[in-house]
Amino acid sequence: MSQTLVLGSNFAGLTAAIQTARKLGKIDPSHKVTVISPKDRFLYVPSMIWVPFSKREVEDISFPVVPVLKKRGVDFIHDEAVAIDPDNNLVRTAENGDIPYDYLVVAAGCGLNYDTIPGFDQGYTECCVTPAQGYQAREAFNRLLEDPGPVVVGATQGASCMGAAYEFLFNIEKQLRKHKVRDKVDLTWITPERHLGDFGIGGVTFGEAMLKTFMKLFNMRWYTNCSIKEVERDKITLEDGTELPYKMAFLMPPFKGPKPLLNTPQLTDGKGFLLCNDAYHHEKYENIYGAGLAISVKAPFTPMASPYGVPKTGYPTDTQGKIAAANISRAVRGISEKRKRPFAKIPGICIMDAGNKEVFIFTSSLFKPRVFELMIPNVFYNIGKRILEKYMLWKNRRGLVFLP
Repeated sequence: MSQTLVLGSNFAGLTAAIQTARKLGKIDPSHKVTVISPKDRFLYVPSMIWVPFSKREVEDISFPVVPVLKKRGVDFIHDEAVAIDPDNNLVRTAENGDIPYDYLVVAAGCGLNYDTIPGFDQGYTECCVTPAQGYQAREAFNRLLEDPGPVVVGATQGASCMGAAYEFLFNIEKQLRKHKVRDKVDLTWITPERHLGDFGIGGVTFGEAMLKTFMKLFNMRWYTNCSIKEVERDKITLEDGTELPYKMAFLMPPFKGPKPLLNTPQLTDGKGFLLCNDAYHHEKYENIYGAGLAISVKAPFTPMASPYGVPKTGYPTDTQGKIAAANISRAVRGISEKRKRPFAKIPGICIMDAGNKEVFIFTSSLFKPRVFELMIPNVFYNIGKRILEKYMLWKNRRGLVFLP
């Protein structure tokens, strides 16, 4: 009996595990697929942006994964993978010892790196990647409503998820107007991007002009291509000496690899991300695959003064999970030819919430050159992101991961 282990139970992990079990069910019924994860609930992270403003509770955007996996013939071990022994095909766990595998999919997400800037690790600023952060940001926002003052929103040097920070910026602006305190709050945006709307993908036609228009319309200041020198309790200092006082600050940090990869440096790029080829397996260890935030992606551009990375959003994550499952199925059947899809050539599909508005972003490929690219604003209502949320929760809750 052979076994595939999948590290992680969110987008990439759920997709890879169920697709692998689905593809191998009739080919090799004895093949076992097991998910190892310290989290037993699926979380729809894109909707975490609404938690700080009490527009969602975590329970609204999450569900238990064990029933979903069990129904699809996938086992679940509620434990944390802490390291990988690639030469002996073992995953070392916190509580269950060493677990063997024939194939491994690392879909364990990422960690947040707060060690890059003095003071950044003191908890002065907010974020909303995890449930705890979302509720902490809610408390900070409620304090701001009681005692309004300057707000700084953005991303630090080395960050790669600028989209969520943009969403927070426009959401907080909307909420401040709703609570009738907007006139008491100066809003400032800071980003390492070369220009507004770069997003870590080189930008989209009309994107910079559109965001400049929005920011001028809503009376926001912005600083691009900037790095942070220090974070203090009530002040952020940029590398050029600019001081930005704040009552509340929201900053997206850089990501780092998940613990099992950080503890297995021979598999990584030095930042803890899995080195993969276009078939999403490691060059040396061909039975180790990766998907989602855990993989290493090289940026197609050279930052000017401040470094930043590439976003690894939901659609590419879903694609990678499916490719990993397809290639494991081929390997089990003895087929050497791999299915491939370069990260740069995966289409870009994204809906960015902008308060009571939204922006649809469609590109033929994530990186340039592209056949087409569209950035379409909906200034009337943010219905698209809500519909996408309902669809993604419905799809994954039922284990229908083969759907787009």
